[in-house]
Amino acid sequence: MTARDHHPALGVPALASRAAAVSVLTLALVGGVGPAPGGTPDAAAASASGAGKTALRVAASKAGAPYQWGATGPHRFDCSGLTQYAFKRAGKRLPRTAHAQYRHVRHIKKSSRKRGDLVFFHGGGTVYHVGIYAGEGRMWNAPKPGASVRTDRIWSRAVSYGRP
Repeated sequence: MTARDHHPALGVPALASRAAAVSVLTLALVGGVGPAPGGTPDAAAASASGAGKTALRVAASKAGAPYQWGATGPHRFDCSGLTQYAFKRAGKRLPRTAHAQYRHVRHIKKSSRKRGDLVFFHGGGTVYHVGIYAGEGRMWNAPKPGASVRTDRIWSRAVSYGRP
């Protein structure tokens, strides 16, 4: 099996259908399964509950949807459009932009973050990106033009967390 035949985020052959991949990711990220003994602190963090769990499942179901600036779903998203869409389906209203979402939520410490919390990226005196925390230092997001909704590692230390 070559690297091209292997899906790195799932650890499964790339031949698995998109639906199967989304199902596996959703189960892995929100299935409520506890961490393995000796897991990392992130793995030991409590699973998402309520709106965060639902929003995380909704975001995961949109894996592969293309990025489009200003799009709010259901087939195309920008970063804050994805978070707004996911939390709306979970019964929580969020403002439209990443910066407005940051101002709207209750801020929490990194040590208190849970799956389903929002991850805000800061730079130049503003919030320029947002995603939904998926655990293990990863998040669901609509990253940039030319990309699709996917999980990414949290790539910056200039982040904060919030809970709607």
